[in-house]
Amino acid sequence: KLSPTETVPYLATSPATSLSGPATCVSKVELRVSCKALLDRDTLNKSDPCVIIMVQTNGQWTELDRTEVIKSNLHPVFAKVFTLDYYFEEVQKLRFEVYDIHGTHSIGTRDDDFLGGVECTLGQVHAEEISGNNGYVELSFCAKKLDDKDLFSKSDPFLEIYRINDDETEQLVHRTEVIKNNLNPVWEPFKVSLISLCSCDEERKLKCLVWDYDSRGKHDFIGEFYATFREMQKISSGNKVTWDCVNPKYKQKKRNYKNSGVVILSDLKLHRVYSFLDYIMGGCQIHFTVAIDFTASNGDPRNSCSLHYINPYQPNEYLKALIAVGEICQDYDSDKRFSALGFGARIPPNYEVSISVPISALLEQYYIQGVVEAYQNCLPKIQLYGPTNVSPIINRIAKLAAGDGNIKDASRYHILLILTDGVVTDMADTREAIVRASYQPLSIIIVGVGNADFTDMQILDGDDGVLRSPKGEPVLRDIVQFVPFRDFKTASPAALAKCVLAEVPKQVVEYYSHKAISPMCPLRESLTPILTPVATTPTE
Repeated sequence: KLSPTETVPYLATSPATSLSGPATCVSKVELRVSCKALLDRDTLNKSDPCVIIMVQTNGQWTELDRTEVIKSNLHPVFAKVFTLDYYFEEVQKLRFEVYDIHGTHSIGTRDDDFLGGVECTLGQVHAEEISGNNGYVELSFCAKKLDDKDLFSKSDPFLEIYRINDDETEQLVHRTEVIKNNLNPVWEPFKVSLISLCSCDEERKLKCLVWDYDSRGKHDFIGEFYATFREMQKISSGNKVTWDCVNPKYKQKKRNYKNSGVVILSDLKLHRVYSFLDYIMGGCQIHFTVAIDFTASNGDPRNSCSLHYINPYQPNEYLKALIAVGEICQDYDSDKRFSALGFGARIPPNYEVSISVPISALLEQYYIQGVVEAYQNCLPKIQLYGPTNVSPIINRIAKLAAGDGNIKDASRYHILLILTDGVVTDMADTREAIVRASYQPLSIIIVGVGNADFTDMQILDGDDGVLRSPKGEPVLRDIVQFVPFRDFKTASPAALAKCVLAEVPKQVVEYYSHKAISPMCPLRESLTPILTPVATTPTE
């Protein structure tokens, strides 16, 4: 009997898998595996089981991962944790194959005995829903004066930690390595998520067992103790955290029995993995800027064939893209003021080409509707010209973001939306500008309007490789998302917004994580030690 269980540690927004469809919301799930009553294929000892986990893709089974080998055990509980994406809208088939391992070479060979297999869907797997802190803790344990269980040498101790669930079942969290011939072992530090360790509940009981390893699988029990994560955190104030390692049988039989040694928590490092929502809830404002292509290739705005033609019955592609993205972004800016610029036009009174055209005298408009009105009002006053140079716009906004970047808190982040009808004519300068901008609190969204060939624009989107400057310097982080609007002509505005904004949460978290900047306001959380932000994928 095979018993897989899972926990759901966090939600992650994944980028769109193609330009023709919106992003999907992906849950990351952790799988843990145990077996009961396996067949015994060995003569002198019991089977040495290992489980291979396979997933079905396009009708073909491929190996996801495999557990460790547990010696001489017909009821193994494996410590290995497997992570995979969970898609609500898909039937995800899993296959578990169990082998009795005889050699040290690759598993599943002719030398190994196949004990059996089972197929199921991920939806059939027993799940415990967990929400809370997306962080992890690094723990270091040692022990002193453990009981000697061997006749001609000392014990070979290892430590197991189990989480006690609400239904009183026990879930293996971690199994340390074996320290040979040592009654005062120092185990290697290990990392474990707070969800796996205690379901983010400081008071949840942890059952800890110390064993003397036996190569035949008949490990000798040394002792046990119970702990909570709250107890472990006392080490942060300089206190020594120790537990008596007690063998209940000895305690019952021996009058003067005290313990079978002590286990010591020698170090604890707690890391908080901040999410996009943490920063937004902490007060981070998203400042939105739109830059519109006013080059002559768009066509005369007075002509109904022009991409800038103002149709009284329906918005043009520029307006559709502007409204779809802007209506999302405006909810994350408290003052609702947006910068609106244009490029590639001749402006009055001298009608000289300007690298950035102020769409209104104020430069900033209230709500996205104000930007729409300013765009419509400025069209009759300018002359569409060229070229399609976007690097000056990127440099301008990056400079503005750099000023905010000097602020040592997570108070402001910038999104630049560039709407253009063709491939940029200053590609080398644009690549250089993006590399420089990747060091600032800035994300860039480029929407290609019209039917031009945008193949070369894919270079700016780092999904297929790392974008580099002409000198070969890579971007610090991927900050550009490019999509052609024509892929969303028949889709809802929400589909376009979801696609182009899918990577923004990740980019926000990556920037502040790189700067080691935490959210501004204290979060409501029970975990009390100093928390260190680390880079991660978005969690909301």
